[in-house]
Amino acid sequence: MFWLIENKEQLQAFREKKFKKVFIEPLFSNDNIHPHLRGIVGFYIREINYRKGFLININHSEATSCELDEVLNLIGEFEEIFVRDRKEFLHIVPLKQLSDTHFISPTDIPDSFPCHDFFYRKYPHIGNIGSIIPIVKHYERCETIFNAVKHVFTMEKPQHFEFYNNRATNVFYWIEAEGLKVNPTLFEEHFGVERDWTYSQFNLKTTTTRPSNSFGGINYAALDKKTGCRAAFIPDNDFLLEIDISAYHPTLAAQLVDFDFGDKDIHQAFADMYGVDYKKAKELTFKQLYGGVFDEYKELEFFKKVEKYIDNISSKKEHVCKSGYVFKTDMKKQKLFNYILQNTETYYNVLILEKIIRILKNSKTRIVHYTYDSFLLDVSKDEKDIIESILDIFKEYKFSTKVEAGHNYDALQRV
Repeated sequence: MFWLIENKEQLQAFREKKFKKVFIEPLFSNDNIHPHLRGIVGFYIREINYRKGFLININHSEATSCELDEVLNLIGEFEEIFVRDRKEFLHIVPLKQLSDTHFISPTDIPDSFPCHDFFYRKYPHIGNIGSIIPIVKHYERCETIFNAVKHVFTMEKPQHFEFYNNRATNVFYWIEAEGLKVNPTLFEEHFGVERDWTYSQFNLKTTTTRPSNSFGGINYAALDKKTGCRAAFIPDNDFLLEIDISAYHPTLAAQLVDFDFGDKDIHQAFADMYGVDYKKAKELTFKQLYGGVFDEYKELEFFKKVEKYIDNISSKKEHVCKSGYVFKTDMKKQKLFNYILQNTETYYNVLILEKIIRILKNSKTRIVHYTYDSFLLDVSKDEKDIIESILDIFKEYKFSTKVEAGHNYDALQRV
């Protein structure tokens, strides 16, 4: 059978091979368009032990086409599908049997493919550039990618695989797919592009395991509060509501080292310990959590427990986080502690997001943005009761929260 599949008869012949475990590389109309909006040119599919892959054409100019729905039905029949980016693939079709190769083992895939680079460089404004790049060059690229990742297919899945592959990718895909409504005039003023809807994109494959969030040159995880750019983000329903977790990292650190602040405001508790005001206490606490305990505060019970905890985890070869992720301890002690804090933060945030999404499943109200310690909702005024149910989730994990609401992301006020 030839590697190119371009009609219903060839697709049926491919289906009759009854492959069970495959690697799939989607071919997009344009890699620079957000995954939620990209068109599909085709799919490279290769059974993990088969001698070659097949390219099913959907919308390439050099071949006749198969129907996308029929191909997606075929893909849904596979037992396990290895992909390079599960979250990205969910935007095409939400399947449970997707296994992200990165969460099994990082792979060394070439960054550059000369033919593809040439077309993207020469025709930067063509939205369907993927359908113009020679189809054989797509195939060659996919074969190269397959050879770079094939060793992963038979590897044992690590402890963190279930959490990151099956849970984290789902919640961040959900937020990406919701998108954010924006004021076109203000968005163009601050970001140089006129649109009425925008999409963020989370990167779960960071060194610290804390997801970053940017797309199209916009860092959605660090929208500047001082420039007024946040005013461009507006509700599609009636108002925006943000839930902030108060003193998140000190709270997580206290949980890790088994220190109980009781019901007291954590930053006020530190202010009393230090003998300084509230604002100064916050500054001192964060400096010590991220940079190491100051000599004058080493005798405070909290920091004695922190240092004992850090010494304990650093004395072992590796540390297993709540997410199952394993950090090697061959780094500076404080850096290791910071990585564990960020991983623990991500772990709880995924659990919280799962529950929020479940509550909102059949609602107008949507979760549209997330930045480490804050969760932004686009709320329908008819569903205010839902907010109490969502706040109960944070109480379940003993997190204190601050709630703000407003008619845009820059005009939030305490409620």
